[in-house]
Amino acid sequence: MTLTELIIRSLIGFLVLFTLTRIMGRKEISQMTFFNFVSAIAIGSIAASLVVNKNLSILNGVMALVGWAIFTLIMGVIDLKSKTLRKVVTGNPVIVIKEGKVLTHALRSTRLDLDSLTAMLRQQHIFSLTDVDYAIFETNGKLSVMLKENANPLTKKDMNIPTAPATIPIPTAVISDGKLLTENLEGSTFDQSWLEKELKQHNINSISDVLYAQIQKDGTLYIQKKTLYRSIT
Repeated sequence: MTLTELIIRSLIGFLVLFTLTRIMGRKEISQMTFFNFVSAIAIGSIAASLVVNKNLSILNGVMALVGWAIFTLIMGVIDLKSKTLRKVVTGNPVIVIKEGKVLTHALRSTRLDLDSLTAMLRQQHIFSLTDVDYAIFETNGKLSVMLKENANPLTKKDMNIPTAPATIPIPTAVISDGKLLTENLEGSTFDQSWLEKELKQHNINSISDVLYAQIQKDGTLYIQKKTLYRSIT
């Protein structure tokens, strides 16, 4: 295989793989089940063969990638439409802790040991099994936990602390790296004149001087100015 052919194969493999990944969506990464895991490995292996295996023609390699991607998309549609087949493809969530007690038979069925279970709890800042009421091992390999009532953190509602009404549903960035995010600002209840007025109150005369600005839920504006770094000579 010549260097030119290798470069062409690499470029084609990258473009096809990138396109198919975008088409198949984010679930392959964000919510990976064992089927998604197998699918990702297979597509990666086919792409690697397309690049380095000179006995595999470019056309056949691309067709194999597209075919496997179509198969994955079909399985995704089945996963959405049929609950029965979804159980076959992705399995069911399994309760591994019930009413504060570890279910050993559930651990065995999920190939999960106590060390792994406690490690997953620690990743959620839970260091004692006595604080856990229920824990469910999800099909994507993550652990969902419901704490006991006495282990739940206090909220403003628990302490009868009044909360200010939200002006917008979620904090919204309106300036990033000195550039106005027009779509975000238009999607809020504020306009550019309000933003410029807020900046002037902080002695900022130009949007380009702002590294990041975000409208908070209560309607206030968080601002971080750009910092000038001087080299030490």
